[in-house]
Amino acid sequence: MCPGVRRAATTSGVSTAEIQAGQAAATPATGATGATGAFADQVRVVADPDRPGRYGADVDPRWNCPAIPQGGLMTALAAAAMTEALDQPEHRLRTLTTVYAAMVECGRVELDVTVLRRGRTMSQALVTAHGPGQDEGHTTVAVFGRERPGFEFTDLVRPDVPGPLDCPSFRDPPPEGVPERGDPVPFWQNVEGRAAIGNPPWEPYVPQTSHCAFWYRFDEPPMRPDGTLDPLAVLALADLMPSSVNQRMGPQELEWWGPSTDLTVHMFEDPRSEWLLASLRARRATGGYASVESALWDERGVLVAFAAQVMYMHFPDGPPEGDHRIPLDQR
Repeated sequence: MCPGVRRAATTSGVSTAEIQAGQAAATPATGATGATGAFADQVRVVADPDRPGRYGADVDPRWNCPAIPQGGLMTALAAAAMTEALDQPEHRLRTLTTVYAAMVECGRVELDVTVLRRGRTMSQALVTAHGPGQDEGHTTVAVFGRERPGFEFTDLVRPDVPGPLDCPSFRDPPPEGVPERGDPVPFWQNVEGRAAIGNPPWEPYVPQTSHCAFWYRFDEPPMRPDGTLDPLAVLALADLMPSSVNQRMGPQELEWWGPSTDLTVHMFEDPRSEWLLASLRARRATGGYASVESALWDERGVLVAFAAQVMYMHFPDGPPEGDHRIPLDQR
């Protein structure tokens, strides 16, 4: 839920101090994956001994995007709590959907898990993440399952793009004469992006498509001993889709943000690289909302996840009017 922009205490149950101490010693909720780094530390959860089904975590403001924690990271935290509650390592996360009903700020976060069904080959769970004293927040429902026999194919084609190190970084300075963007978003101080397909915001162009693609990598990649990227990291990197709307609209000065209303992620295979390529498209924008999607590939060219969401549009200085509501090539 990192919005798109055109420019740049003790409570009931477990105390914050107890959670911090537990996180320092706890095994990651994914089941002893062995992943390390800032992201892996953040998605550890600790069970509340006084509230069965409740887990806690302290969310660091370093993950804010821009003013509240990035929605994908919060969804990863929800998946971690459900994984811990199910306690079935042979059941991998297959799909989940999060509805962001209310803002959940950084600091103490509580996650209330309900196991809907604990089956032999498939299990389902529900979790709501919220701040202390809140009833609503982010609600996630997920399906976990064993490996099963079946067909094998991939019908999507990975874009033919250069490798990440051959693509320009979000952290590169802008060209001479282009002003620096405003205060950096904390989330992007932990994740590097590199543009593989698309136009930078300072470049004049006439748009023809919403398709764009970016390589993403955590500065401290949560790699596991078996050489795979922690699947929870995929959830966070899946929630970075507003660029497709920017690409379709073309150059403009209007500031806007695209907070997520929901996020659905289908998980296929654990990535075997630190970098993931996100291929983004916006299906349609209408009525103040936009439907967007992201296909995520590892460096082997393997499709590891597919995500979709609806975002709503917020215009701090007022909404677009007249022809400014439609892409440049359709005016």
